[in-house]
Parts: sequence; C-alpha cells; structure tokens
Amino acid sequence: MLQSATIRFLKDLQDNNNKPWFDAHRQVYENAKSDLQKLVGQLIPAIASFDEPIGNLQVKDCTFRINRDVRFSKNKSPYKNNMAAYFSRGGKKASVAGYYFHCEPGKSYAAGGFYSPMPAELAKIRQEIDYNFDEWKKILDNKTFKKYFPNGVDGIESLQRPPKGYDETNPAIHYLKMKHFIVSKPFTDSELQSKTLVKDVAKVFETMKSMLDFLNLAVE
Repeated sequence: MLQSATIRFLKDLQDNNNKPWFDAHRQVYENAKSDLQKLVGQLIPAIASFDEPIGNLQVKDCTFRINRDVRFSKNKSPYKNNMAAYFSRGGKKASVAGYYFHCEPGKSYAAGGFYSPMPAELAKIRQEIDYNFDEWKKILDNKTFKKYFPNGVDGIESLQRPPKGYDETNPAIHYLKMKHFIVSKPFTDSELQSKTLVKDVAKVFETMKSMLDFLNLAVE
C-alpha cells in the first residue's frame, strides 16, 4: 500500500509545481519517493511469480525521475505530477512490452503493452497480428481479460488509412492501424492505500501477460 502522505504530496505538487516550493518540501518528497520504491520492491517478486525475468530487476531499473525534461515542451513545469514505474525484462529503457504503474491523485492506473514501438518493431507487430489474428483475438476475448480491460486495447493514436501492405477489408485492420498497444485499469486514491494493493496490481499485470508475450514474440 501507499501512504496517504504520498498521495497528499502529489496533490500539493500539482498546485505548487515550482522549484522553491519543491526545495522547501524536499524531505516530504524523499519520503514519498521511498514509499513508492518500497511498493516497487514488493511488486518485482510479485510479478516474477508469473513472469520470471522480472525477478532480475532492481528498484532503480524500474522507477523514473520526478524531474521533467522541459527542453522541447511548452509546459515548463519542472516536475511531473506523478510517480511511476515500468517493469520489463530489460528495465525501464528497454524497447519491449512491459508493465507500467502510474501514481497520480485521481488518475492512477496499472497498464501494460508496447508504447511507441520503433518503425521496424511496429511492422513486426502488425505482421504478427495479421498472420495470427485468431490467436490475438483469443487473448483479447478471454473472459478475465475483458473483465479487467473492458475497453480493450488502446492504440492512443491510429492511422487514418491502412498501413502500407494492408487493405481496409483486413479483419485485423482496427489493430493494424494502431501505433501503440496498451491496456489499463484505473485505481482510486483509496485503492492505492489498500493493504491488498500489491496483490491487486499484480493480478492486473498477470491478466495482461498473454498480450505482452504476443507482442514481445513479434519483435524478437
């Protein structure tokens, strides 16, 4: 579970996203950071129970800095309003499908999939979906999968026209147009503070594992 002070810090940060305030509350941030790291440290073995390579990760391999890169952004707020972690067989920087936990007051969620694959990887994923669409559908139509992810796979952004080499009449065209392949389940602030949080998040991740396996097999 996460502590209420962690949620409160992120709420306060939303209203005071500037360096002077952050510096004045650095110890509060350090406590929140340690709180998230503790959660990540518990999630790693929980995920490894059904996805063994995740067990090789360290907490630092999964967590992100709270500082924003503002060089190319119109939003010059120096800090993120969230704390997050990404679990994949190669760590947070690996270009593979993985599991993502996002903590942001009122907007928290557990998600997973393949975000922004490189062109060569995207082409391989599309080919795999096209060749093995029955298997892809079986994964997405699984009863438990649909229970946890009723909105299905989110492409976040999709092509208006079929990608090169595919026709609009292709039965998989909805997925072939996607640029990302993500599923997610929201968590309320109260759920973040539940004693069953690790178990609950791990169950969400376990439910999406078959989809991640499909995506990772495609790019191998």
